[in-house]
Amino acid sequence: MYWSLQSLDSIGGMVPVLKGSPEVADLENTKAIQFSGLGDGLFFQENPLKGLKEFTVELRFRPEKGGLPEQRFLHFGYPTRDRVLFETRLTESGDWFLDTFIASGKSESTLFNNGFLHSTDRWYHLALSCDGSEHINYVDGVEERRGAIMFQAMKGGEMSIGVRLNQIYWFKGALAQLSITSKSLKPTEFLLI
Repeated sequence: MYWSLQSLDSIGGMVPVLKGSPEVADLENTKAIQFSGLGDGLFFQENPLKGLKEFTVELRFRPEKGGLPEQRFLHFGYPTRDRVLFETRLTESGDWFLDTFIASGKSESTLFNNGFLHSTDRWYHLALSCDGSEHINYVDGVEERRGAIMFQAMKGGEMSIGVRLNQIYWFKGALAQLSITSKSLKPTEFLLI
């Protein structure tokens, strides 16, 4: 599944429920959906990861200075139980680092990449792959962390972009593309790089 995030009307055939005022913008010659960090989000009643025993999620995103220290910009599953989250953490120096999280049944895994700092206000490729027993996250095709997880396919759930499903930790920045593959990919197989 591939989505170009260039419209607020429909994304991948799914119609989002809008919260706040996300906008379609042209940032550094890239058309994307921009979020203010002050209540902008997209909510979908479907979970594209539903039924997948393994997966890779890829996206192109651009975090901006001045956002909350903790931000959730992509959430699959349920608000508090089985879920997959992409998060960014902003430092006092204005850099950011990736934080990904999976909860599945009684198993949880957090990959907190505080040893890998990146500058804000530019585009990055992110990926999270899960083969059912391990999940790995990447920035621009470079592995940053990996951790064990006993992942079971989700039976339902929803998806949000720009914030957690329970509408906390709003994201300031933009997302341009999103891809979901039903297997765990290696960097040489990534679709969006």
